[in-house]
Amino acid sequence: MKFKILGCSSLPDSFVQTLSNSSASRSPPLSMAARTLVVETGGGRLLDRDEEKNGGSSDGKKYKAEKFPLSRWEFIAALGVFLLFSSGLLCIYLTMPASEYEMLKLPRTLADLRLLKDHLASYARVYPAKFILGYCSTYIFMQTFMIPGTIFMSLLAGALFGVVRGLFLVVFNATAGASSCYFLSKLIGRPIVNWLWPEKLRFFQAEIAKQREKLLNYMLFLRVTPTLPNLFINLASPIVDIPFHIFFLATVIGLVPASYITVRAGLALGELKSVKDLYDYKTLAILFLIGSILLIPTLLKRKRVYE
Repeated sequence: MKFKILGCSSLPDSFVQTLSNSSASRSPPLSMAARTLVVETGGGRLLDRDEEKNGGSSDGKKYKAEKFPLSRWEFIAALGVFLLFSSGLLCIYLTMPASEYEMLKLPRTLADLRLLKDHLASYARVYPAKFILGYCSTYIFMQTFMIPGTIFMSLLAGALFGVVRGLFLVVFNATAGASSCYFLSKLIGRPIVNWLWPEKLRFFQAEIAKQREKLLNYMLFLRVTPTLPNLFINLASPIVDIPFHIFFLATVIGLVPASYITVRAGLALGELKSVKDLYDYKTLAILFLIGSILLIPTLLKRKRVYE
């Protein structure tokens, strides 16, 4: 006969002792099984030590897995895409005409950008097609793999090509790079975004669910205004099921105002003291005004629904 004790804290000690002595002679396994029981006096529960040990090890494995969000195959896929893009960029770089290569580096400050602009001005005039190919490849590469510094590339476009051609180049490259980042995120982005911005991703997903009927207007608002970083939008859009055609249209149209401001500032590169001067309160107010106008159809739709 087997007994199962569910609440040791509620039984008298004498009864437990008598029960153990009476069953020890007939069923030795009971005393052995009792060794595997752990009494929790606070909750009155009995846990198996083996289960506790296994649970602890699984929690440890989970903690270790959360340190790096990508699995082995996702990391291999990301590395393969990166090497493919890098190889293409290297091939373009090797076909460029001879130059002072020590001067060709990604600018990190306005001082670096001014030196690079002075060096590349004559180069762009002599080899315009090859220069544009190298410029576009570098911009798209940086945008795809989330490398900081694309704002300096936009300023450089304005300084070298003027407003019209510079604006076209910046919008084209930014859209191509954002589209590449979209598809890369579709492949491996979910664990990265969940790891970096879990709260922001949940907020974004909830807002997209609310704006599903007028999604293009909402995405245009996000692209025009600095409400959410473009990097986050590029990575999170495929995760929250934003169709690519809406993502593409919102990127092409929505990046024009901010790109125009940056490219136009590139014309007066020598007078620019800081990148922060590009977006003062007046500029931000204009961008939010444009974004609010784009949201009017969504607001009217809500009003008709409520009525």
